[in-house]
Amino acid sequence: MENRWAETHTDPLDACAYGSRLLGREPDLVLHGGGNTSVKAVVTDLTGRRVDVLHVKGSGWDLADIERAGFAPLRLERLRELLTVPSLPDDRMMNELRCALLDAGAPDPSVETLLHAVLPHPAVLHTHADAVITLTNLREPLVEEVFGDRVVVVPYVMPGFALAKECAELFPRHAGERTIGVVLMNHGLVTFGEDTEEAYARHVELVSAAEAHLARHRPTRAPAAPLPRVDPRDLAALRRRISEAAGHPVIVTRHTDPAIAAFVARPDLADLAGRGPATPDHVIRTKRVPLVGRDVEGYAAEYRRYFERHARPGLTMLDPAPRVVLDPELGMLTIGRRARDADIARDIYAHTIDILERAEELGGYRALPPRDLFEMEYWELEQAKLRLAGPPAEFTGEVALVTGAASGIGRACADALRARGASVIGLDLTPTGSRTDYLGLRVDVTDTAAVRAAVERGVERFGGVDVLVASAGVFPGNTPIAELDPDTWRRTMAVNADSTAVLFRTAHPFLELAPRGGRVVVIASKNVPAPGPGAAAYSASKAAVTQLTRVAALEWAADGIRVNAVHPDAVFDTGLWTEEVLAQRAAHYGLDVEAYKRRNLLGAEITSAAVGRVVAEMCSDTFACTTGAQVPVDGGNERVV
Repeated sequence: MENRWAETHTDPLDACAYGSRLLGREPDLVLHGGGNTSVKAVVTDLTGRRVDVLHVKGSGWDLADIERAGFAPLRLERLRELLTVPSLPDDRMMNELRCALLDAGAPDPSVETLLHAVLPHPAVLHTHADAVITLTNLREPLVEEVFGDRVVVVPYVMPGFALAKECAELFPRHAGERTIGVVLMNHGLVTFGEDTEEAYARHVELVSAAEAHLARHRPTRAPAAPLPRVDPRDLAALRRRISEAAGHPVIVTRHTDPAIAAFVARPDLADLAGRGPATPDHVIRTKRVPLVGRDVEGYAAEYRRYFERHARPGLTMLDPAPRVVLDPELGMLTIGRRARDADIARDIYAHTIDILERAEELGGYRALPPRDLFEMEYWELEQAKLRLAGPPAEFTGEVALVTGAASGIGRACADALRARGASVIGLDLTPTGSRTDYLGLRVDVTDTAAVRAAVERGVERFGGVDVLVASAGVFPGNTPIAELDPDTWRRTMAVNADSTAVLFRTAHPFLELAPRGGRVVVIASKNVPAPGPGAAAYSASKAAVTQLTRVAALEWAADGIRVNAVHPDAVFDTGLWTEEVLAQRAAHYGLDVEAYKRRNLLGAEITSAAVGRVVAEMCSDTFACTTGAQVPVDGGNERVV
């Protein structure tokens, strides 16, 4: 581990925030909100009295980007008084911690707050360092061999009051002059110092010692053959079974890098992966064990038995679906309610693979017993966090494919679906970039092979396609039929109609496997029921795609797929409406541009966002009994009405 400290801070809390960020940006130490840090200081309260305060990381803050506001200030004297009681249930402890705050607006203190209070040193840093956890998760742990008297070793105890009490008893008895840290078995590393810089340097020292020992025993990983291409329909079918086990749609992401390929090729894969997570905290994201193979139903049945063996009265079982799948052909699949959750499971299990392999090389990997892991998975404080998150958005766990997604109506549809929880695969000629819940692909929708490849990439990223929005389109400008260029006609038909037929054919196998039933919305046009002069190619192409939509509604209803169309009109914030075209159309009707924009019964200006909201609603349960419909979004048009 490299010492990256490069700043000077005179304020102890600023130094703690800086050191916390250094730790939080090291994925081998901290992943996705893990770890906690603190600094003790003296402040003057409102009465002018000097008060000893513990500033500890607040719940919900990530060490990677924590600022001063992310630390909860608590009265240190009160925290140490709490440690004199024989027991303190979790809910009472958290209430007492809130009562000890100096600032009612501060975040909830870390559940490890009392551990930080126990240690007498001003600065305390706690991480889940991979290298240290590897040394603890062995049949014969190597902590004392590697660290000697530089650390006090604390057996595994559930985080919170019990762990703080254990440390309060063991630390004074075993700490010596050379002691610079505490190793929490199966949990992580704590270091301390007179200031955060010293505590950080000690963290570097101990983690580096663990890494050096592991480097001398690096596992010999035989090169594995690249994983084969998998029929994306098989991934979508597996996702549907996982969703059924979970009781709701999920995102499933495939990972096939060389390290994963080598791991899933191990002859002892089921045994090694089935021993449990590297640290109990991970069970919240990955469950106790991954599914090895593809027997989702068998995994769910075994999870139910696991729950029944360990459940105490009053507990409600979490969903029994896996969060990680390991398969010799598929590689690793990670599962989550959202793409972010699947990505967190990926990050955690990628580190777990390294820990498993290193520990096995050092004499045999050993995780905590199932009972301890169950207690963490069903820990009341974790359950409370889930309840505070509230119900998920409507399309959470679902995947939408949107064409023409870079601008105008297509972009508005993508934004509306994402706002309601969906992950989106966006296709467009213009690059749009990607984010956690959005995969932007540069694709010409008239290129059949490119569309097929893009759908396959989308399925590997998110697991399937539940919603299809065909929005890509071109408007060739006003041209009388007598002057119509054949190439313009063919190009307009190719983009607006032909490409949608190809898209339908490509997407159908995935829509058919959608956990809540497939949904298709085609962006047609007011020109279908009421064409205008000079737009023959555009009007004909939109009429063709509308007829295609109607036929699809007839053919796909038996597959549980509903297919509808919307007919927007006068949506002037799209690429179809250049200033020149807008001026021409306004002049044709003898209006100025602003009046032309509101030339509808309601006098409304139609926006892309308005169309996007309608499209998203048509994909919701509000329209669960509707297919084959054509819905105008035009403010009311006399010729249509």
